Amino acid sequence: MKSLAECRLYTFIDTAYLDGRDPADLTRHLCDGGADLVQVRAKGWPVDAVRRLADAVVPVTRAAGVRLVINDHVELAGELGAEVCHLGQEDFFDAGYRQVAELRRQGRPAEFGLSTHAPEQAVRALAAGPDYIAIGPVFPTGTKPGRPAVTLEYVRWAAEHVALPWFAIGGITLENLDAVLAAGATRICVVSAILRAPDVTQACREFRCRLG
Repeated sequence: MKSLAECRLYTFIDTAYLDGRDPADLTRHLCDGGADLVQVRAKGWPVDAVRRLADAVVPVTRAAGVRLVINDHVELAGELGAEVCHLGQEDFFDAGYRQVAELRRQGRPAEFGLSTHAPEQAVRALAAGPDYIAIGPVFPTGTKPGRPAVTLEYVRWAAEHVALPWFAIGGITLENLDAVLAAGATRICVVSAILRAPDVTQACREFRCRLG
């Protein structure tokens, strides 16, 4: 398994984009295409349903040597043996946490990521000691309805100020990827541009090729 610093392409099993497909098969397509991380994201689902979904994904990521990320559910991530748990601002700071060390204990994931939507949030997140942060949404996206895009200016800020691994996220497509890379991103998260592609494996490969 690659180190987090070596990871470039962060992909998703997002329930909003499953469209009736088998999650295990979809995960295989992502892994075959070169995904470095696969996040299970099931906004609004009860934890038992998220567990059933993730149970189908775990064997595939493990066999492929790809990091599994569980969104929001720290305890579930530990139960599943996921390598990473990702938390939004509201799931971490609004829940009363100030340091990621508060979440690190035996039986929990080894790595934690935090979402950020502005430089001041990034500064606070970095001080909390995560393993990576997400920078976005760079462009308007259906995965974050109602949240304004942070634009490429935030990507440029991150390239200048963030030494920790960080991933640009939000509305990234093959059409706008060059602009994201030119702004300084070296790692990206992609949801709909891969999950809605006619050939998921090929879409992953195209992103990987462009990332280098």
